[in-house]
Amino acid sequence: MKSRYILFLLCLCSFPLQTYSQNRTSILKNVAIQHLDLSFELYDRLQKTIWRNAELGFLEVKSSELLQQHLKENGFKIESGVAGIPTAFVATYGSGGPVIGILAEFDALPGLSQDTVSFRKPLVEGGGGHGCGHNVFGIGSMAGAIAIKHWLAQTRCQGTIKLFGTPAEEGGGGKVYMAREGVFNNVDVMLDWHPGTNNFVNVGSGTAVLMVDYTFKGIAAHAANNPEKGRSALDAVEAMDFMVNMMREHVLPSTRIHYVIQDGGEAPNVVPTSAKVSYYIRSPRRDVLRSIAEWVDQAAEGAAKGTQTQVKKEIICGFYEKLDNRALSKIVQKNLEIVGGVIYDAREQHFAEEIAKVSGQDPTNICQVKEVLPLVEETLSTWSGSTDVGDVSWNVPTTTFRTSVFVPGTSLHSWQNVAVCGTTIGTKALLNAAKVFSLTAIDLYSNPKLIQNIRNEFEKKRGKNFKYTPLLGDRAPALDYRVARK
Repeated sequence: MKSRYILFLLCLCSFPLQTYSQNRTSILKNVAIQHLDLSFELYDRLQKTIWRNAELGFLEVKSSELLQQHLKENGFKIESGVAGIPTAFVATYGSGGPVIGILAEFDALPGLSQDTVSFRKPLVEGGGGHGCGHNVFGIGSMAGAIAIKHWLAQTRCQGTIKLFGTPAEEGGGGKVYMAREGVFNNVDVMLDWHPGTNNFVNVGSGTAVLMVDYTFKGIAAHAANNPEKGRSALDAVEAMDFMVNMMREHVLPSTRIHYVIQDGGEAPNVVPTSAKVSYYIRSPRRDVLRSIAEWVDQAAEGAAKGTQTQVKKEIICGFYEKLDNRALSKIVQKNLEIVGGVIYDAREQHFAEEIAKVSGQDPTNICQVKEVLPLVEETLSTWSGSTDVGDVSWNVPTTTFRTSVFVPGTSLHSWQNVAVCGTTIGTKALLNAAKVFSLTAIDLYSNPKLIQNIRNEFEKKRGKNFKYTPLLGDRAPALDYRVARK
C-alpha cells in the first residue's frame, strides 16, 4: 500500500486536474511549506548578512554572490552578469512549461546605516542601509523559489521556476535593462513582492518616471574683479529650477517633479563653469510623462539661452507605470489570506511599539500586521512612487503583494525601517512572502487554465499592437550612478 501511495503522489500531475483538485492541492502544498517552516534560522542568518553589507545599486557584489551561491547549492543553474550588469543573474530549476518567474531585489539606500535599536544609531556614519527592506526582499524571493523547487522535485511535475536577481531598483533601473535585453522573454507569469507596513496585494499602477541629469557649461571668471567675462552655469541651473517650479501650477495634480543640485561650483568668488541638476519626473501615465519631460527639457534649453551657457541632457533611467493583472492578483490574494499576517512574540512586540512611538505613531495600530487587507478595485494610481517592476509588467503578466515587514505608520526609506527589517520581524515577513510564492506557483503549475486566463487578460490590457520601447533608450547601464555617493 505504501508503494502505491508514493507512486500515486509522484504521478499525480499527469492525471486530469479536476479529478484530484482539492485533495491533491492540500497534500502537495505541504511539501513547500514544510521546507520554509523548518528553515527560519537559515533565512534569518542570510537576510541579516545582506542587511549588514547594505550595498548600493549596481555595487551589490557580496549580496548577489550570496544569493547565487545558495541557489546553486540548492540545484539551480546560474547565469551571471546578464544584460551587461555584473550583479544581475538568472537562477533556473526544472524543465518545460509553465515557466514561472520570481523577482528579487537586494540593493540598499545611501546614508541610512542603522543599528537594530529604537533610536538613531548608524552602524557606519554616512553608510548605506536597507530602508526599503531589499535585504528581506531578495532572501524571501529566494526562499520561495527553493521551496517551489522542492515541490517540483518531489512531485516530478513538469515546470520551470526562475529567480531573477535584479540590481539597482533604487534609481538604477536594473530590470529595465534586463527587459530591454529580453531576459524576461518566455516567462509565463511573474511574481513579485515588496516589504510593507501591511499585508495586501498591490493593484495600483504607481507612476512612470524619467530620471534626467542636466549639466550646464559656462565660462569661469573672477566673481568680483571681472564678472562680466563669466557665464554662470549655476545661474542656468537656478533659472531652470525656477521655471520648472512655475510649471507645477499647470500640470495634473498626479504629476511629481523633484530635483537636487549635484554640482553648483567650487567657490563663491569663481563664476561656476559647470553645474548639474538631477530631476525625477513622474506621472501615472507614460504618455503624459513624455509631454511633461519635453516641457522640462524646454526649461533647460531656455535657461541655457538666457544665461548664455550650454546644456547637456542625460537620461539616467526611466520606468513604466505598472500594468496590473486581476486574474493573477486574485490567486495571490487567496494565498495571502491562507498564509495570514505576521505574528510578533513579546520581544518583537515591545520593539515595534518603541519604533512606533519614536516615529510619532500610535502603538495600538501594530495589530494591523496580523491582518490581510481585502483585494481592492484596480485604479490608475493609488501610489505616487515608481518601480522598474513596471517595465516587467508590460512584458510578462505580473502582480505584486506586500507583507508586514515594517511597523504600521512608518515611512519607507527611513532609519526606523532599517532597524526593523534587520530583525526576526523581517525574517517572519519574508517567510510569509515565500509561502505565498509557493502556494501561488503550485496553483499555476497544477492548473494551466489559470495561466491561460492570466495571459488572455494581459494581452487584452496592453493592446494588440503594443511594442515595448524602454524610456531610457539605448543607453548602457549606469553602473557608476551610486559610486560618487557611497
